[in-house]
Amino acid sequence: MSKKVKSSKEKKKKLSFKTIISNNLFALKIIWTASPVYLFIYLSSSIVYGTLEFLTGTYLLRRIVNDVSSGKPISDVLIFTAILGVANLLINLALNWFWNVTSQRMHRSISMYIQKMLFKKSAEVELACYENPEFYDKYVRAMDEAENRTLSVMRTLDNLIQRFTTLFANSFLLFLIDPVLILFGLFPLLLGFFKRLENINDHKFQLARKPVNRRVEYIRRTFYLGEYAKEMRVGGMYENMLRDFMETTKAYIALAKKFGVRSAIFGYIQKVGLEVVTILGATLYTVWSTMVIGYENGGMQLGDCLVVLSSIGSISYCLNNLVQNFAEFGEHALFLEDVRYFLNYEPTVVDGSDKVPDEGREITVKNLSFKYEGAEHDTLKDINFTLHKGERIALVGSNGSGKTTLIKLLLRLYDPQDGEISLGGKNIKDFTLSSYRGSFSTVFQDFKMFSMSVKDNVLLRPEKEGDAELVKNALKESGAAERVERMEKGLDTILTREFDDKGENLSVGEQQKLSLARIFADHTPFVILDEPSSALDPIAEYKMFENMMRATEGRSVIFISHRLSSAVLADRVLLMDNGTIVEAGTHKELMAKNGKYAEMFKRQAENYLGSEVSKNEQ
Repeated sequence: MSKKVKSSKEKKKKLSFKTIISNNLFALKIIWTASPVYLFIYLSSSIVYGTLEFLTGTYLLRRIVNDVSSGKPISDVLIFTAILGVANLLINLALNWFWNVTSQRMHRSISMYIQKMLFKKSAEVELACYENPEFYDKYVRAMDEAENRTLSVMRTLDNLIQRFTTLFANSFLLFLIDPVLILFGLFPLLLGFFKRLENINDHKFQLARKPVNRRVEYIRRTFYLGEYAKEMRVGGMYENMLRDFMETTKAYIALAKKFGVRSAIFGYIQKVGLEVVTILGATLYTVWSTMVIGYENGGMQLGDCLVVLSSIGSISYCLNNLVQNFAEFGEHALFLEDVRYFLNYEPTVVDGSDKVPDEGREITVKNLSFKYEGAEHDTLKDINFTLHKGERIALVGSNGSGKTTLIKLLLRLYDPQDGEISLGGKNIKDFTLSSYRGSFSTVFQDFKMFSMSVKDNVLLRPEKEGDAELVKNALKESGAAERVERMEKGLDTILTREFDDKGENLSVGEQQKLSLARIFADHTPFVILDEPSSALDPIAEYKMFENMMRATEGRSVIFISHRLSSAVLADRVLLMDNGTIVEAGTHKELMAKNGKYAEMFKRQAENYLGSEVSKNEQ
């Protein structure tokens, strides 16, 4: 990986003020790019609402009481109230129309923009990232938090603007009434220190419980997903899972206790400071100024007294919330740090600029060596061979010999530390990833079925005109046609019943045949099969390979098979052991050599003596 993941100590460091500002501006920039109108109206409405709240509340109350008590005409108050009422109706009508009709579409566009960024980046990062626990944790947090935190920055800024508007208007009025009152309103600012400590504590709690939550979610999946059902019911595996569930629950309770006590202390200090010192203190001072000193002696008018009693709590509330808003920006920044790290990550498998030629060329592997990050020894060592145009190579060997790793390098899912792979004499790093990988039709050993139609699962791309016949022929070649024909909706049948009650669940063997149809439906110059028939019996596997060889005539093929009977159909066999190619040649040549390949082949053939497979192999 090109960038080292931050260590645990680095992760716990507080973000600088500059980074907090930068991360929050990053979120606002995303929203502005996705929908500038939405952001502008959303934030502008805060000023409008804050101003209206002040005029129709605190200011109107003061004017009514003071005007009536001083003997002014009631008509002045009524006219002012009517103007406010009309303005309130019109403004709320316009904004409510926006929130309930227009904003839903804009909000969705923002959500789609964020998800698209994440999905695009997740498709770019190399497989090594998924094998690095620290990076993967950051990736999961980014996927979990990106949309919510980005929109939360906007909501926090919205609250900040509205509170600031209310605070400014009320504070200015209180200052005109009695400047001493501002002291009571400013006290909540001192409580901001404890609010920040509370937010930092909550953030640490959320980080600490992430691994626990992931383990709990995994345990839940083992109880309700069909892929675990058989093993969970044979033996006592469910008891182990219940044991792990209890242990993770205890771990969660311990975390909640550890961080909950701190949050309770910080919350209590803030509550007492706000309600006792600020609100109660300001109330006593106001009543004393009005009732004891009196307006004639420089005290407050009755209307002023009511305004103070009404607004001092509002000011304190706004100040406390302003502090909370600033603390929230710090919390958002901590989570957005993971999002930015993920989105800014530079993949080590870098895109080239050239496009792969349409016609097939030979692929040459020269002095290839590769070691997984963190591993002590090389997985592949000094691999050399050439895949000629139209040639079929069988890659065989015991488990762990490096066969699948070699396939991953050929597909450029990884880049080697030493040596190179070339296509038509040009290093594959010079080609664009999309055109290079698009020149391969591939079925992996751990292939996946998507909860989509049969056609989608075979094509693995958007459907084009004429694809229906292409899919039918591909299913016939792979041996899956008969099973699909029995489905109620045929090619349009949704696989799995996760989202469709009329969907179909396939057996492992049926899934394997369907996955092989992808090879027959995509006429690329190269075909790679990583143990594509492990769920088939020997005879079905042999027939499947015969069909595959016929359908891939003229295409370059590399296939891995755990049954050496299939290697008979290849033009050349490469035997791998301990990360190197130890034998290479045709099936007959290697049998004549009487080496390790011949030994493995004879040992397997003994299990099928008298079968159709062994007859074909003799």
